[in-house]
Amino acid sequence: MQKLDRRSMLTLLGAAPALFAARAAAVDVVEAPPAAGKILLPIGDATEAMDTLYPFFRIAEDGFQVVVAGPEARLYNMVAHEVPPDADVKWDITQERPSYHIQAEIAFRDVKPEEYVGIFVSGGRAPEYIRYDKDLMRITRHFGEARKPIGFTCHGVEIVSAADVIRGRTVTTVAKCRLDAEQGGAKYVDQAVVKDGHIISCRTWHDYAPFFPPFMKMLHAARK
Repeated sequence: MQKLDRRSMLTLLGAAPALFAARAAAVDVVEAPPAAGKILLPIGDATEAMDTLYPFFRIAEDGFQVVVAGPEARLYNMVAHEVPPDADVKWDITQERPSYHIQAEIAFRDVKPEEYVGIFVSGGRAPEYIRYDKDLMRITRHFGEARKPIGFTCHGVEIVSAADVIRGRTVTTVAKCRLDAEQGGAKYVDQAVVKDGHIISCRTWHDYAPFFPPFMKMLHAARK
């Protein structure tokens, strides 16, 4: 390695600011686009992680502001639901395990649904109890009455069924929630994705690849 003398070292140090400036100028600064509209994502403790995190990032990817709402504006515990492939004792349903956390920035009672373009209802165990929240029912009914895009997966059917927004519709959900769909007055079909008017549903997060292109198209159309 060539040893630099004092004069050469000072020359390099003097040129350093210009070199750093040139390097900075070559870096593209990516700025977030203006929000295309707000999409509501209602959750609670034991919301399923994959069900929730994929839409949280995918919808925002298209420039929408995804607003996470819960019974209170606080941090919530997500879970992972999976049938164990190597359990010593066979499981007929999914096993629940602790997962990531997610922050709800607003409580249901403070949500003004008229400010939102659409709603996405994820699954997990959370829908079993947050469907008793009167404000969440008020919010969900707004999207049904206003015919705004409603997307849901898995146990999310428990919320839209309780809010009576799927009556007369054809929907899909995880097979063990078929009764929730039918009790809500909907026709259940076992297929990956079902779109019926402004309501689109899928069985589980495994169906997100075919689900999200039409759902995103619905959201973009609704904000125009």
